[in-house]
Amino acid sequence: MKTLVGTGLILATEQMEPRLFDLDLQLLTDAALMIIAVFVLFLIASRMLFNPVRSMLQGRQDKIRGELDTAARDMAEAAELKADYEAKLKDISREAEAILGEARKKALANENRIVAEAKAEAARIIERAQAEAELEKKKAADDVKREMIVVASMMAGKIVNASIDMSVRDSLIDETLKEIGESTWLS
Repeated sequence: MKTLVGTGLILATEQMEPRLFDLDLQLLTDAALMIIAVFVLFLIASRMLFNPVRSMLQGRQDKIRGELDTAARDMAEAAELKADYEAKLKDISREAEAILGEARKKALANENRIVAEAKAEAARIIERAQAEAELEKKKAADDVKREMIVVASMMAGKIVNASIDMSVRDSLIDETLKEIGESTWLS
């Protein structure tokens, strides 16, 4: 009996061996309830958590997209302003160059005018100096003539005093004046 009982145990234990996957009704019911609970939980979480998170993320994307568009517009405006300022700087540098060119022309014209005035003034000074030299030369010639007349008068006076004859004295004065007059008056 022992063997039978032992064999029955062996048979019972062989039939009672645990299986890895046992499909019984309780397991299937539990699995179906768990699947339904997870699905309901997923729907609730989707409504309560996922949709607000999605809408928040969508709002954030819209905000970021708007900020990127604004930044792109700002950059375009900045580039346009930069181009305007560069154009204005070029215009300003052209205007400055034109102003400097005009200033150079005016300075050159002023320089030429001053040089011409200086030359004219120098020419006037030279003319005055030449006129004064001519006057001084004439004055010196007149002084020499006067001196010669005085000397001739003195000589004539001495000769007249020495000789009593009037006719001789008159001829000597005439000769002396002619000799002195021709050579002195010509120089």
